[in-house]
Amino acid sequence: MAGPLDGVRILDLTSNFMGPYASLLLADMGADVSKVESREGDTTREIGPCRNRGMSAIFLHLNRNKRSLVLDLKSAGGNAALKRMMRSADVLLYSLRPKAMARLGLTYEDARAVNPGIVYCGMYGFGQNGPYADRPAYDDLIQAAVGMPVLQSRKVGPPGYVATAIADRVVGMAAASAVSMALFRRERSGQGQEVQVPMFETFAHFVMGDHLYGHTFVPAIGDWGYQRMMNPDRRPYRTLDGYIGVNVYIDKHWHRFFEVSGHPEMARDPRFADIHGRTENIGILYEFLGRVFETRTTAEWLAIMTEADIPAIEMHTPESLLDDPHMKDVGFFTEQVHPSEGVLRTLGIPQQWSESSPELRYPAPRLGEHSAQLLDEYGFSSSEIDALLDSGAAYAGDPRQGHTVDRGKRGRDDT
Repeated sequence: MAGPLDGVRILDLTSNFMGPYASLLLADMGADVSKVESREGDTTREIGPCRNRGMSAIFLHLNRNKRSLVLDLKSAGGNAALKRMMRSADVLLYSLRPKAMARLGLTYEDARAVNPGIVYCGMYGFGQNGPYADRPAYDDLIQAAVGMPVLQSRKVGPPGYVATAIADRVVGMAAASAVSMALFRRERSGQGQEVQVPMFETFAHFVMGDHLYGHTFVPAIGDWGYQRMMNPDRRPYRTLDGYIGVNVYIDKHWHRFFEVSGHPEMARDPRFADIHGRTENIGILYEFLGRVFETRTTAEWLAIMTEADIPAIEMHTPESLLDDPHMKDVGFFTEQVHPSEGVLRTLGIPQQWSESSPELRYPAPRLGEHSAQLLDEYGFSSSEIDALLDSGAAYAGDPRQGHTVDRGKRGRDDT
């Protein structure tokens, strides 16, 4: 057993960031994820640095613990093959718009007809009962639609996007959670179901819990936006030789900080006596912190803050994080030898499990690397697999581009 979802079969028809992040989380938990790709492959295969085309850094991190199957779903043979695989799959995961799935004959009704127990999960831009139902969506669009750039602008000036695919990854996490819960319900009821995870609504749920703020009340009590989060001085603080991240938050933190920083009188100021007053005057406090932290080195402040039990940590870059002593001791960054890409640095599985511990089973797959193998495991005969490959309905990789698939190979391949 390798993870709590060991034995769960997932047909993953997603690409780009959101869907592959959802299936990554499920694959890391032990699910057997068949990454169903077109002949062109997932778009992220070409994003970022690479040693070989089609195996970029972004793709490698989003698609480990999965196996790649190339099917032409617009062809009769490829489409029929997927529907046959659906009979014994537990989950169908997709990120196409629902109308595209309908054109392929892959609606929930189609899936349920061949497998009533299947969990059918779609991730797409907007809920299907609203006027935006047919619109395309990407991370930037959803950030804008929910107001994230405006929230950022109160900190940094003109509206800007968060510097990571935050909407894609948040929605991917929500989808992985939804699939797991649907599987749990099926264990109890025996029933499969359709689960819709729209980006717009899911990301709005994530952001508005902080920023609806005064508009929580009807009529509104004040403005939208959690003031502390948007204040431009809420940032890592410059020290004499670097930067430090600090969260002086509860009453005892502030009282101790006023003391160790040489300003004990501020603890008696009614503006800073409790969290309500501090929230109303957070700009003054952030400006104060900015001045104070510039008076000592990062190491000196870390020692002072640790002694006072005030949350603080040195600010890293993505490069310096690799040398963080905690990350080294927990083994978060590991090296893995990929059969075509050489030595790679990979991200560990963050959780610790006392039983059914997840593992890094597969490196990210080459395009079509496991086509023959997966078709075999789903019950196709050798002659049927050869017919699919010969017709172009399936594809098994190109050895000239570093793909090492043997069309005649059968059984599990843990490389």
